[in-house]
Amino acid sequence: MKKYILIILLFGATNLFAQQQQDSLLVKEIPTIKKNVSQQRQEIDALTKKLNSQNNRIGKQGQTISSLQIENKSLNASIDSLCQLIQTNSSNITTNSKELGTKIQEAGQKADSQIAELDSNVEKNRLYWIIATLGTLLLGGLIYWLLGKRITSSKTDVETQIRNTKASLEEESVKLDNKLVEVLETQLKLQQETSKSQPVASIDKADHSLALKVADEIIRIQKNLSRMNEKTKGLKQLNSSVKRIQDNFASNGYELVEMLGKEYNDGMKVSANFVPSDDIETGKQIITRIIKPQVNFKGEMIQAAQIEVSVGE
Repeated sequence: MKKYILIILLFGATNLFAQQQQDSLLVKEIPTIKKNVSQQRQEIDALTKKLNSQNNRIGKQGQTISSLQIENKSLNASIDSLCQLIQTNSSNITTNSKELGTKIQEAGQKADSQIAELDSNVEKNRLYWIIATLGTLLLGGLIYWLLGKRITSSKTDVETQIRNTKASLEEESVKLDNKLVEVLETQLKLQQETSKSQPVASIDKADHSLALKVADEIIRIQKNLSRMNEKTKGLKQLNSSVKRIQDNFASNGYELVEMLGKEYNDGMKVSANFVPSDDIETGKQIITRIIKPQVNFKGEMIQAAQIEVSVGE
């Protein structure tokens, strides 16, 4: 009897120990589950922004297409009008041919001496009408070709206007960025002069707000420059200004960590948004966008990077 009691107690203790291990495993998995949920929310937010951007672009393209469709309808109406005119001319030709046939029948009842002359006149009239018909058809074909050419020209004009508008906007953007760079350079020089006249502060106590703002603007301007046409007016000047402010930035002890195009790893101290991509090899994670750059001051990080990572599928 004692053996049975010991066996039952041993079996119960074993079950209790196994249940405690399962509870411990579940508690350890809770942070992982929370992290996965947070990452999925970030991915959803990124996809939502991308979808909104695509919807805005589709809306603008839809407006352009609508204006082209309206112009196309107008041209189609002109073509329809010309087609109706051609049909009317054809109907008139048919009517005239019938009248000629009637005249020929009447002429057949006259004397044999007039038959040859009447036949000759009929042949001449038929030749004239054939020439007139061919001329009408050629005229209609020419008008149709001219209208088609006009439609193509109108479409080309719209595309040219879009390109000119884009170039104008890029030039204005370059002007504004040049002015902004001048202001930031002036502020950096003032801060540099002020820091020279004041005792050196520690990295934690130093005011890095201006430097962080400059870093964000440098990344934004560089991203805009990569998208612009190389022939944009003022682009070379802006490139030189950005290079100059970067040198000034570095001379003050600040460093912009280059991450764009590099492979992402889990050890990076960054805030990352993950976006699926078909253009990247499956399993690879490449940094394709810098939202906020990582900034170091005298070798220590004062701002963590906020990036977008494309994940190959």
